[in-house]
Amino acid sequence: MTTSASPAAGSDRVLVAAALVAAGWGANQFTPLSVVYRLEAGWSTMAVVLVFTTYLAGLVPALLLGCRAADRFGHRRVIRLALAVTTAGSLLLVLAETSHAAVFVSRLVTGIAAGLIVSAGAAWLRALSPGDDRGARFAVYATGAGFACGPLVAGTLAAWLPAPSVVPCLVHGGFALLVLALTARIPEMCAIPGPPPAAPPRDRWSAITHPRFVGIVLPASPAIFAAVTVSYVVLPPFVLDRVRGHAPLFSGLVAAVTLLVGLAVQPLAARIDRPGSARATLVAMATVVVGLLLGALAIEEVSPLLVLAAAVFLGAGYGLTLESGLAEIGRLAPPGALPTVSALFQGVAHSGFLAPLLLAVMARSASYPELLGGLALIGSVLLIWAAVHAARHAHHEPFRPDPTPQELTWDE
Repeated sequence: MTTSASPAAGSDRVLVAAALVAAGWGANQFTPLSVVYRLEAGWSTMAVVLVFTTYLAGLVPALLLGCRAADRFGHRRVIRLALAVTTAGSLLLVLAETSHAAVFVSRLVTGIAAGLIVSAGAAWLRALSPGDDRGARFAVYATGAGFACGPLVAGTLAAWLPAPSVVPCLVHGGFALLVLALTARIPEMCAIPGPPPAAPPRDRWSAITHPRFVGIVLPASPAIFAAVTVSYVVLPPFVLDRVRGHAPLFSGLVAAVTLLVGLAVQPLAARIDRPGSARATLVAMATVVVGLLLGALAIEEVSPLLVLAAAVFLGAGYGLTLESGLAEIGRLAPPGALPTVSALFQGVAHSGFLAPLLLAVMARSASYPELLGGLALIGSVLLIWAAVHAARHAHHEPFRPDPTPQELTWDE
């Protein structure tokens, strides 16, 4: 089958974007619902972070394999299967108060569905907008909207409607089923251009050992998801007594603020960034450090307002670090080596998802303000390391000075 332009390409883009929204919504609705589990079912901090981390086990492999699966089986087929899976994940989450095992399975399959939809959906949107960067940007905004608005919707429903652990899951499941039904009408596009031929092993090795990648990009990349998970997984539970009447809504608000700020500041990172300079990455790392220190103060003072302030800085740090890292790897890797470099970058960045689990384990020997202060100290050391490394290796030229917007995506 050959690719053909659809007269309804605009509506097709909207439907694919709706699938990305459904994926992000399903992935992050657990954030406010975990507050319900804490307050009504007595879940411990360790139980919540273990369930949260289970999502990562499904997400990362699906992100890495989603485009390959879509190229082989068809983008529509993969995305519609993933929509069915994320619906099943929400239905399993309904059983949260009676079965911990169901929640673990729910988070695992939700991660798989999110990874498949995000990777395959972004590629499909780019194919539906050939010749410009609208598809890539549409994918970024749709995914960000789902991740940000999902927890806010779920938190609002949980705070103001009966059956707070059930209704949000059913609403998301209904939305995902609606998108599943509507995407049946989108024509398949099997001839979507694939990635460039793989670079020789020597070129791939040169890219992943490039001084800027090793000394600047990798040290900063764990902060990408450590920032967001500290913001909306770690901080809100410490101020629940101050917002008890609206605890799920507050948790959803913190998640939404974090992710929307992260999305909004990405154009700023592009303006700060300069080839041969590490200033975008350094500003990003400094912003995360400030956010961690504000988070430590928020816990110490038991202040919801300080939690929101920390969310702003941590969200900004997330967006700046992500955008600056993507810009760097877009410059330093030749096209054939980009998938290898991007996969390594993604893997190290997603290690930040482990931050809540590591903090929960270490909380047996230190307080959370002390632990967050320690993370800020580590971040400061890495910031200095990146600055020194950038100064020493300023003469190393990138492969190309100006990557295109299509190259600055997760699914290369």
